[in-house]
Amino acid sequence: MALTSESTTVWKGDLKSGAGTLTLDSSHAAEFPVSWAARTEGREGITNPEELLGAAHSACYSMAFSNILASFGTAPESIQTTAAVTFDPASGITGSHLLVNAKVPGISEEDFQRLAEEAKATCPVSRALVGIPITIEADLA
Repeated sequence: MALTSESTTVWKGDLKSGAGTLTLDSSHAAEFPVSWAARTEGREGITNPEELLGAAHSACYSMAFSNILASFGTAPESIQTTAAVTFDPASGITGSHLLVNAKVPGISEEDFQRLAEEAKATCPVSRALVGIPITIEADLA
């Protein structure tokens, strides 16, 4: 059965001087300020679409990799994934780089790297991001 998830942004003003508030509809208590300046210059305490996309990508990848590793017979003790999503105001979103560190007992480095690549290619968020390069650095702890 398909599940539809929602978030809502209320924006006030023009692009450069305006600002907005993003709410995750699953938890109305989770509100995040957003602005163009945060998106193009980085601002402490203000998020941007790329950070939120990175959150989705890192969570999805970790779940997919965990499932693939368990199916291979080497369930992970832990997986830490950071997704670094790059935005260029002239070009848009130009890539997502996954930094993965995982503790997986009983797996060879070769199998670990192969399965990390498989998770990168098959996680639903990676598949949704087919229009941008996705790179990965995966370390077996």
